[in-house]
Order: sequence, then structure tokens, then C-alpha cells
Amino acid sequence: MSITLDPYDRRILALLQEDAELSTADIAERVGLSQSPCWRRIQRLKDEGVIRRQVTLLDRKKIGLNTQVFAQVKLNAHGRSNFTEFADAIRLFPEVLECYVLMGAVDFLLRIVAQDIEAYERFFFEKLSLVPGIQEVNSVVALSEIKSTTCLPV
Repeated sequence: MSITLDPYDRRILALLQEDAELSTADIAERVGLSQSPCWRRIQRLKDEGVIRRQVTLLDRKKIGLNTQVFAQVKLNAHGRSNFTEFADAIRLFPEVLECYVLMGAVDFLLRIVAQDIEAYERFFFEKLSLVPGIQEVNSVVALSEIKSTTCLPV
């Protein structure tokens, strides 16, 4: 269910996506509201689940996670019947940042980070390939990053 957003809401969301540490006073000034109505709008957006949470984004390379891999996973027939079992196993792997259910030739797309190719290989053989129901995994290593954002176009 989508929420109706007016121009003030959209501008508030755009600002918070760029810098969640902005004070309510700073946001209010930038969008042209007084502080109290701006605070109420932010609270409403949180209460309605538009703002899910506020986090700190890290530079993965600066903390030694230099390799990013996209893995396409196909489940066997038995695995498809145990979709929840696969999803639960994937949620336990901190190396997997994102997991999407797909339509088409493969069942899932995973975004995985690792220190290097050797670390990904260990992850693959010691964790991912041991998940029950997997028929096939095709891994694609990202060479460089052209665009990466967490900002939605509001």
C-alpha cells in the first residue's frame, strides 16, 4: 500500500536520504516549514513505515571488503518446495547483503561481499553450496562500481 506524499514530504525524504543526521531545524529551514510541523511530518513518515530506519553507510573497500559478487541461484524441484528453508539459510550469512526472488531462468539473485576472491571461494564452498536444494550457482564478479545509491527517487 503506497502512502500519499505531498511536496514537503518528498523534500524531507530526499534530504533525509542524503544525510540522516540533519537536525529537524535544518530540515525545516530547507523545506520551508517551521520546526514543529516538520517534526510531526517526520514522525508520521516513521509511524507509517515510509522511513523504516536510519543507519550509517560504510565504505566496504575501506573496511577490507574489496570483492563484490552477484550470484544467480537456481533451486532443484525439492528446493523450490522448501523456499522458506533456503530464505532462512541465506538470512544467516552476513556476506549476503541482498537477496531477491526472480522470475525466469534462475530463482534468486544474491549480492555478496568478501575480502577477496579467495574469501568468496571459501564462502561458496563452506556455506552457500551447502544450503539444501541448490541445483546451480552462477557467480559474476563486479570489476568496478559505476553507481551505487540508497536514495529512492521521491
